[in-house]
Amino acid sequence: MTDQEPGDSAATPPVTGLDPAESTAALLASRVLYRDALMLVIDKPAGLAVHASGRGGLHLGLYLDALRFGLPVMPELAHRLDRETSGCLLLGRHRQALKRLGALFAQGRVEKTYWAAVVGAPPGEAGIIDQPLAKLDAKRGWRMRVDPNGQAAITEWRVLGNSGPVSWLECRPRTGRTHQIRVHLAAIGCPILGDPIYGQGTATMLADCLHLHARAVLVPLYPKKPPVAVEAPLPPHMTAALAACGWVVR
Repeated sequence: MTDQEPGDSAATPPVTGLDPAESTAALLASRVLYRDALMLVIDKPAGLAVHASGRGGLHLGLYLDALRFGLPVMPELAHRLDRETSGCLLLGRHRQALKRLGALFAQGRVEKTYWAAVVGAPPGEAGIIDQPLAKLDAKRGWRMRVDPNGQAAITEWRVLGNSGPVSWLECRPRTGRTHQIRVHLAAIGCPILGDPIYGQGTATMLADCLHLHARAVLVPLYPKKPPVAVEAPLPPHMTAALAACGWVVR
């Protein structure tokens, strides 16, 4: 499983849309985007870690019991998202479901689409970033860097809009390395707005939280049926930047 680190920058924003005073069921039930006998897709809010960490605070594990929906076991993560990343997160509802989803991810058959607001403009209207990634060093946790001796990492991107200093990109990762999209976009000179690790400078001056959203997933869960398509609404903290780039509520 990929896309989530145990610890990140101290600049993590508050969890958007979660009020600890509300009931657990209300907190996450309202964020379920898709549910069937095998899988749940939830709209994970920015600022919510998927696992407990040494930093404390809210994490998804505190709420999984509310997502049983009649089953005797809690759902479990089929993949991961960074604490600061919002949007589509898949959970398997039991062991066999997790096994099936795990195989689909391992085979690269789950299509993931991300939206990002970045500093500047990439070279062209669309492209592919094919740059291996490795840990920065053993003492700096899960921070990553481009490294020719690292693991293969491929991200497809295209421009959806722009507004002077900011561009709106659609990204489709073809591999699932830690921080892949964040490192790749920074490597081509377009760090994501608000990225506290890879966007030092203009990126953090223009925004105080990460502008990366897991917009959609396409999951070929059932062999004789069309893939399950799920889309997560744009989070409030990204609407201004993307609206300036041409995004319109539909």
